[in-house]
Amino acid sequence: MLGRMPESLDDAQVAEFIENGFVRIPEAFPREVADACREIMWPDTGCDPDDPSTWTRPVVRLWHYDQEPFRVAANTPKLHAAFDALVGAGRWVPRPGLGTVPVRFPSPDDPGDTGWHVESSFPGDDPDDFMSWRLNVSSKGRALLMLFLFSDVGELDAPTRIRVGSHLDVPPILEPAGEEGLTFLEAAQKAVPASEHRPVALATGRAGDVYLCHPFVVHSAQPHHGTEPRFMAQPPLYPAEPLRLERPDGAYSPVEAAIRRGLGR
Repeated sequence: MLGRMPESLDDAQVAEFIENGFVRIPEAFPREVADACREIMWPDTGCDPDDPSTWTRPVVRLWHYDQEPFRVAANTPKLHAAFDALVGAGRWVPRPGLGTVPVRFPSPDDPGDTGWHVESSFPGDDPDDFMSWRLNVSSKGRALLMLFLFSDVGELDAPTRIRVGSHLDVPPILEPAGEEGLTFLEAAQKAVPASEHRPVALATGRAGDVYLCHPFVVHSAQPHHGTEPRFMAQPPLYPAEPLRLERPDGAYSPVEAAIRRGLGR
């Protein structure tokens, strides 16, 4: 007897992704897994979870985590089915863990990293220089931008800001730059003013929710005005093969279809 197939995205959710540039997956991984991940991360912040007087910095950046709870969070059947729906079965690489985790603490201080931008996805001349990293119209090196919520995030808890539909403004900016693409800064200088007219959505939700975002969505961090620290990972989903904007069979993934829509194809 066959087991129950993992829940995938319905047509309305796929259409929402193409139109808006993101879709929220509620309960993408179990809440108890999120709790276990926070237990691992708290000591690395250098802060005491029970003593707010130790929360002296607005943001603490933690690095790669590949312990079992993180592997579980990144590889649930529900997420894998969503990856298939948005990127295409066989066109993405499973994650062995999760990447950078910016932990944001309640603070009146400017965290210094709240500018609007598009994520770069492949190295430039100096791989160690983040500002030299690049992105191109076929989103080389990135199939999705993902936001993994490891704590509850309300409107005051520094939710990521997303310009709704901004992923459609970016392809015409990148196409003239060809395969070489633009640097992180060059792309931001063009994409930010091009998407200023877009409404803003907040990536709020419960621990265990995941936002799957188009690689070209214009987004930003913001200060934390709430009371509890916010834990969120923002890893890429890597492509198993290059995205293709011309397919003879027309079998475009929603990620590719959105880029084509931005280009007027």
